[in-house]
Amino acid sequence: MTPQSNLMVLAPVASGRAPELRLVLASMNRSPGIVNPQNALVPFGQLTTVHFARFVVLEDLTTNDIAAYGVTPSSYPIYLAFMADFDGERDAFISAVVRIGTAGLKQIFSYCEGFTPNTDLAGWIAAHNLPIATNYVNWIGRTARQVGEEADLHNALAEYVVRNDPTLAGMEPQDAHQQLRLYVRSEQQAGRLPLTAEAPTPLGWQIRNLAHLFGVLLALLLLLPFLVIYSPFFLIMLRRHEKSDPVIAPRIDPYHASDLARLEDHDVTNQFTVIGTLKPGWFRRSTLVFLLWVVNWTTRHWYNRGRLARVSTIHFARWVFLDDKKRLVFASNYDGSLEGYMDDFINKVGFGLNLVFGNGIGYPRTRFLILDGAKDEQKFKYVLRRHELPTDVWYNAHPGLTALDRQRNTMIREGLEQDSLSSREARQWLQLI
Repeated sequence: MTPQSNLMVLAPVASGRAPELRLVLASMNRSPGIVNPQNALVPFGQLTTVHFARFVVLEDLTTNDIAAYGVTPSSYPIYLAFMADFDGERDAFISAVVRIGTAGLKQIFSYCEGFTPNTDLAGWIAAHNLPIATNYVNWIGRTARQVGEEADLHNALAEYVVRNDPTLAGMEPQDAHQQLRLYVRSEQQAGRLPLTAEAPTPLGWQIRNLAHLFGVLLALLLLLPFLVIYSPFFLIMLRRHEKSDPVIAPRIDPYHASDLARLEDHDVTNQFTVIGTLKPGWFRRSTLVFLLWVVNWTTRHWYNRGRLARVSTIHFARWVFLDDKKRLVFASNYDGSLEGYMDDFINKVGFGLNLVFGNGIGYPRTRFLILDGAKDEQKFKYVLRRHELPTDVWYNAHPGLTALDRQRNTMIREGLEQDSLSSREARQWLQLI
């Protein structure tokens, strides 16, 4: 198994240069929201291990909201973020992206503070990579190559079934399974349908993963006495904060809504980037740090086979702290419309939204952090949309394939690799095609 890794390069944009940078990033797109995979700056289509990538200018328009707490707003820089989700080790990806896009990356990063023509590009990227608080991968170990090959397999089988429907329809399910296996084997031998074998899982990754699995559990066990003693005090302080926290959920500015909408729904999969400020004080900050630490354990070891709790439409997602943990960025790649995406979360894991985003300024008022909040649907949607940023450049290596499509294609391959199936199993397998 080849595990997935991530990258988030973050650098302040030089004063006054954000408009120029946005124009340069726009040149990578065929039209708003549609990247050219072979663009002249960073031709993502030449990277065989990448799943998703994006450039986004992080200019938070809501930083003044903290004034509702009697706190003077901070003057944060405008950042450029380069994010990617890919197979294998980070160093290998950095080497690959530098190899195919040195000139373009240097042009893009030249708008950032401290970057000069003589800067070591690979070293600068590695140095500006920001740790991720929580990372989610829909299916750990499913590589970009596997996604492409299994999609080709499904298409080939579907076409074969259509061409040979009269013959296959008269067969028993098990015989049809064997017939399709013979067809795929002949296509493989002809070199028309490669199905690359799974690579061995790197030993280093296995060791780190096991260390994380048991290390976090051990830490929670050691913290348990403290957490039990602290919990009543925590609940008292929590309710005090919740009752006084202001809700800031005005109707979204129509121009901002228009900027966001023109980048969406060009494909079955969409991008999403939001930024916001944490509610002031150590209490909210420490609460969110702890919760994301625990959530990261669940996404790494529990929710890694097609679902984040009950939500199955997310491919990759990340939560990242900025500015000494005073602000938070959330970025995801999801299937369907934004309205459906938000409804999915509200109806299935509203408590999870509250646990994380309830610590952000303006969020609908929660009760004991897991109740209410996102259930106030209209205010929740106003808050989320207001904090959303236009993603300047977004690359999806496999447009047209939803997370469920990918899972189906993997199941088709797994069934194909079985020497024999029962009549019931063969019938169910054929229904996948």
